[in-house]
Amino acid sequence: MVRLTDDYLKDPEAFKQAGITVPQFDQAQAAQAAAEAPVWVHFGGGNLFRCFHAKIAQDLLNQGALKAGVIVAETYDDGVVEQAYAPYQNRALQVVMDEQGHYDKTLIASVAEAIYYNHVNPAGWARLKAIFEQPSLQFVTMSITEKGYTLRDLNGDLTAAAQADIAGEPDAATTNMGAIARLLLARYHAGKYPIAMVSTDNFSENGKRFETEVLTIAKGWLAKGTVDQGFIDYLTDPQQVSFPWSMIDRITPNPAESVAKILAASGFADTQIIHTAKHTNIAPFGNTEVTHYLVIEDSFPNGRPPLEKAGVILADRDTVNDADQMKVTACLNPLHTGLAIFGSVLGYTSIAAEMTNPDLVALVKQLGYNEDLPVVKDPKIISPKGFIDEVIQKRLPNKNIPDTPQRIASDTSQKLPIRYGVTIQHYLDAGKETSGLKAIPLIIAAWCRFLMAVQDDGTAFEPSRDPLLPALQPYVKAIHLGDHVDAQAVLKPILTNKQIFPADLEAAGLMPKITAYFNDMIAGPGAVAKTLHAVVGA
Repeated sequence: MVRLTDDYLKDPEAFKQAGITVPQFDQAQAAQAAAEAPVWVHFGGGNLFRCFHAKIAQDLLNQGALKAGVIVAETYDDGVVEQAYAPYQNRALQVVMDEQGHYDKTLIASVAEAIYYNHVNPAGWARLKAIFEQPSLQFVTMSITEKGYTLRDLNGDLTAAAQADIAGEPDAATTNMGAIARLLLARYHAGKYPIAMVSTDNFSENGKRFETEVLTIAKGWLAKGTVDQGFIDYLTDPQQVSFPWSMIDRITPNPAESVAKILAASGFADTQIIHTAKHTNIAPFGNTEVTHYLVIEDSFPNGRPPLEKAGVILADRDTVNDADQMKVTACLNPLHTGLAIFGSVLGYTSIAAEMTNPDLVALVKQLGYNEDLPVVKDPKIISPKGFIDEVIQKRLPNKNIPDTPQRIASDTSQKLPIRYGVTIQHYLDAGKETSGLKAIPLIIAAWCRFLMAVQDDGTAFEPSRDPLLPALQPYVKAIHLGDHVDAQAVLKPILTNKQIFPADLEAAGLMPKITAYFNDMIAGPGAVAKTLHAVVGA
């Protein structure tokens, strides 16, 4: 049996016998190069990073186009660093699974260092600050999910944590944005060195959001007198600090026991799935799909490695935005979220299994082809129609991707503004008729039904984690299946909340449909499936 920590340079044959491709560089040398002259820091050490960003770095290291390994900063879960990185010399096994059932295995050794970056960890707190003070650092990438950027509550007011970060000293910051602003302040004081801060999180205009939230903290510090105007000038000069926009796409579910068994049978020993105390699911391996895209705005004021040599598409902001809008607001993410909501309520535990239900297939086809595609701008670098074809025909039905609706349904309140609100706004802006929209209002109604935490058969379920659940669930908690309610009155506080639905659902004429669909879905056991079939059924 071969282990991650075995010497792949001295004994590559052991890995070959297990069907594992090994790196073509010395990890120790890449780690030393990063210690001496860091180039790339990534925030968020989870499964997407290990299966995607780390593989990009590995491809560049293999080619000699990058000398320094990636430094990983985990801001939330110390267990990720202590349990998934440190015991395995910062290595991981990437497992790429195609729809034919083939498993392509690669030993990933591109991580130079893994740091728990949180003020409660003084060593990591000081270490990453020192890294940011180095002029060699060229860029940062991020995969911390939408909620990692949040500084405002349901009402649009600064959260208590954000207010505390602004009122306190930078070294006491507790929010992600405050902690990162602290690092940029250190870089500013060290020599005003340029850097690119690249959000690769899965939401539209991610670079803009990243910049806005960092500046929220920084301008708060300016008003308090903690920083000078020069720091704000530094952050707002794209020749000094850029916040490139990006589009990222690779379905990377939590590590699966089914994959662990296959790996063990092939001769790989490190298959223990880790469930950290903070509820992160991670393992020495990561399972992911074949299809992947990363498009980044080419704005790197301190230079960059040739990312295009590892498959990254570099483009201008407008092209990136068009590609992102195509994917996040139309051709993949809305379909995924629709399946996640319905799958959770209908009792599915597999996205692929949902794609065997003709009504759910009809739902995503109606949404993608008939409602989203008509208002999507073609980015030219990727065909929107071809993208949806690939999603519906190959990616979502891939039973070898052990993805669950419960994983995708996490943080849905944070996703709705982008995954449906943008399309609704496109219809309003273009003066297009919305009366033909069926899937979008049906999914929004199903999400309200989801908040009841009752499956279609009447059994209770635990909704996926979402920061707004405590605020939203009380509106529907008293409803039981079979009740007759004034859905317009019950749902209005949810549907008119601008943090969740910035597009005006009333102006779009969708409120009557949403509330009617909701009433239909609470009629009794089986009503969700019945309503789904009645509205979009095959």
